[in-house]
Amino acid sequence: MASSMREWIELSSQGIQALAVVIIAVSIIFGSARYLVQLSRKIPRPYRAYKELLGRSLLLALELLVAADVIRTVLLDLTAKGMEILGALVVVRTFLSWSLVVELEGRWPWQAAPVAARTEPAENDLQKYAPGTAEERDSGLAAVSR
Repeated sequence: MASSMREWIELSSQGIQALAVVIIAVSIIFGSARYLVQLSRKIPRPYRAYKELLGRSLLLALELLVAADVIRTVLLDLTAKGMEILGALVVVRTFLSWSLVVELEGRWPWQAAPVAARTEPAENDLQKYAPGTAEERDSGLAAVSR
């Protein structure tokens, strides 16, 4: 019973690792094809989209690889040496993940994302839809006087 459980755990860890490799390979193939199509169609900034796709795929793959290592180490090799190796792998992969986030988003993972667009329209935006001065629009006079 213990032998079959051990085999199942090892196979699941290997399956997760294989999934990470497949994600990377498919992303490279798909991303490269998309990049070439975007270049031929003169779509703006194709390299940025290509880099983001590959970066996000690598982030996902790194998370899966860490998960596979945790499963294998905690369930199969819970020794001091195994934990040291796991710790080193997690540190290296965490550094790689942080580097990818900085490259893709221009900020550290623990920093808040920049606030998106403004929440209230600017005065110029209001001019397009409601003519008149701000005071007239606020008082409702613009519709009456025009």
